[in-house]
This record gives sequence, structure tokens and C-alpha cells, in this order.
Amino acid sequence: MGRIILVTGGARSGKSLYAEELCKKSKTSVAYIATAEIRDMEMKDRVKKHREQRPSNWTTYECRTKISPSLPDIVSKDKTILLDCLTMLVSNLMFIQPYIDYETADMDEVNRREEEIGREIDSILSIVASSGSTLIIVSNELGMGIVPQNRLSRLYRDIIGRMNQRISARADEVYFLVSGIAMRIKKDGEVCV
Repeated sequence: MGRIILVTGGARSGKSLYAEELCKKSKTSVAYIATAEIRDMEMKDRVKKHREQRPSNWTTYECRTKISPSLPDIVSKDKTILLDCLTMLVSNLMFIQPYIDYETADMDEVNRREEEIGREIDSILSIVASSGSTLIIVSNELGMGIVPQNRLSRLYRDIIGRMNQRISARADEVYFLVSGIAMRIKKDGEVCV
């Protein structure tokens, strides 16, 4: 039976480094699923730094949108899978074809797209749950700051929040990072208080 671990926290809280340390402790083969799309120099630099901090023996898969079709093959080869990050995956899935103008779209259209994203997340979780692998998902916690000014940013924040909830409900472990310090908030399926 597979295991699901969610590592969440604010931007630059140390999520990726912590998730990578969890992978290293597993002492198993590791697959790294990269979801970032390089569109500018800043993202190019971020991706470069992530690549440099990963061990060279990890297998990297670049999956910008649909991960579930490739995942059965990945879990058959690797026992620990790091998905970094859900936040980018959701962003990418929000803008697949057919394109939605989130500033003007009606909520039925937005809800349909969110349901599509949710189905992809559910597929990923189900594939791992039925495998012998561990999936570590890195995701930003976006709901602790100011309310975004524009509709697109508010919708994005809300969808990420609901996807994080969806994952944490099925996760075996959940970690919340603040200033590089990890707090385990769920262990063996039970909330830690």
C-alpha cells in the first residue's frame, strides 16, 4: 500500500529542501516530478537551483499538466516520488485548452475546470495508494496572506486551498513549514495536536 505525504507552507519556507531530505532518508530509488514551466529568467534560475540541489541519481520527469498517465510507469520503477510542486501543477492545469478567461468567466465554467483539476489530483492519489510507493507532494499554503486584489488570483488561491485540503484528507503525513522549521501536523492518518 502506498503512502502520501504533503509538505506545505509559505513561499521560501523550506518546503522543497525538507521534502528532498525526506526522500534521501527513504533510502529508495527516487523519482522527481517537476511541474515548473520556464517562461522567464527568474524561473530559469529557480529551476537551475532546484536541479543543483538534487542528487544526480534521482530520475527527473517533467510533467507540466497531466501526471496520472505517466504515474503507473513511474511507481513501477521508483519507490519514492517527489512532486514539486502542486502549486505549479494547478496553475498549469488552470490554463490548459480550452482557455478560460478567469476575470470574466462565470462560476460554472470555473467550477468545471476545478473539477477537472480535482479529478487529476484524485487519480494521482489513487495510483499511489494502490502502489507500494511513497508520494511526497510539495504545495504552497496561499491562504494566510492578504486577500488578492484581482479575481484570477483569488480563484487560484481558493483552488489551491481546496486541493491542499483534498490531499491532506487522504495523506498519511502532513508537514507545515515555517522559516525552515517543519511541524508535523498529521501522522499515520491522524491529526497531531
